[in-house]
Amino acid sequence: MIAMRIVAQRVSQARVEVDGREIARIGHGLLLLVGIEKGDGEKEISFMADKAVHLRIFADGEGRMNLDVQDVGGEILSVSQFTLAARNKKGRRPDFTNAEEPARAQELYSRFNSLLTAAVPVATGEFGAMMAVHSVNDGPVTIILEKTASEIEDS
Repeated sequence: MIAMRIVAQRVSQARVEVDGREIARIGHGLLLLVGIEKGDGEKEISFMADKAVHLRIFADGEGRMNLDVQDVGGEILSVSQFTLAARNKKGRRPDFTNAEEPARAQELYSRFNSLLTAAVPVATGEFGAMMAVHSVNDGPVTIILEKTASEIEDS
């Protein structure tokens, strides 16, 4: 079973709008689309926050992806996205039964953002809202972060 899933995009800028008004904006950094699944808890949240903050996808002086968001003085825009918990092995309609219940997901998402904030400046989307997410993907570089619960325990 897959635990929490994140789509991380290296961006030159990103912003979120709700009802046509901008609620968050970052410059150079990471856009994180965050999916929390049933069974996720403090262990998964801590593991994934650490993984995102230390993900070395920014270029060093030689153009190699060797630096993390802290190294480059970047920011993070974290956006909750329950659709990342979708399963689509059969049929054509995604199955969202693995997505965590909204109250618990919001609690875990808030905790995740608190952990990120301890390391870098963080802006967030609005949990549960219909959002327009705008980003300028830098590279483009897009990485999917996911581990099974047992892999998290073993690390």
